[in-house]
Amino acid sequence: MEFLLDSLFSALLLLWSIDPELVEIVSVSLKVSSSSTIIASIVGVPAGLLIAFREFPGKRLLITTLNTLLALPTVVVGLFVYAFISRRGILGVLDLLYTQKAMIIGQVILIIPIITVFTISAISRIDERYRKTAMTLGADALQTAWVIIREARFAIVAAVIAAFGRVIAEVGISMMLGGNAKGFTRNMTTAMALEYDKGEFVLSVALGIVLLTVSFGLNIFFNYIQGRARV
Repeated sequence: MEFLLDSLFSALLLLWSIDPELVEIVSVSLKVSSSSTIIASIVGVPAGLLIAFREFPGKRLLITTLNTLLALPTVVVGLFVYAFISRRGILGVLDLLYTQKAMIIGQVILIIPIITVFTISAISRIDERYRKTAMTLGADALQTAWVIIREARFAIVAAVIAAFGRVIAEVGISMMLGGNAKGFTRNMTTAMALEYDKGEFVLSVALGIVLLTVSFGLNIFFNYIQGRARV
């Protein structure tokens, strides 16, 4: 217990001093995770909207596949992307391996199913009369889609936040595709794993505090804007 308290106290001092190495690691995490979440949202939300509205052969199979991909292990994604971007891979000439771009690619693949499935679920709960009323009033496909998205916006935002939480806390993809290079691809989770292996717990505890604070802050912000919208 004393060891834990000492580590926690030292970690708080490290945070208070705004340690440059700590700031650098946190900035890499936020940059990579935010970029992958934005890209996945641009793909996942329209895909979920299209799947929810359209009827086509194999729709149920596609949704089942997406639901299965929700439990996709990060190491599987890492291996899959590694096979394509390694020097012997199809995209090896692009020299993406062990870069932040490789980490973003892997994280995007990881969370697109999350955003897509949750968007489908959110859209499916919206009363069909909204869409029919919008079309009756002369709205085109894009305008109708916008009406539905506005009605389901809180569920969609929740999906995006869940996706961000998934990637900022993952370690497999970051380690396999980023390489944990100091000052370049080392993020919070890979740094925590490294410091644990070295037996140095102070930086790990400090990063854990930052990680929890970011997640907690996002949820507070989401609950705040949700509450303001309902007033």
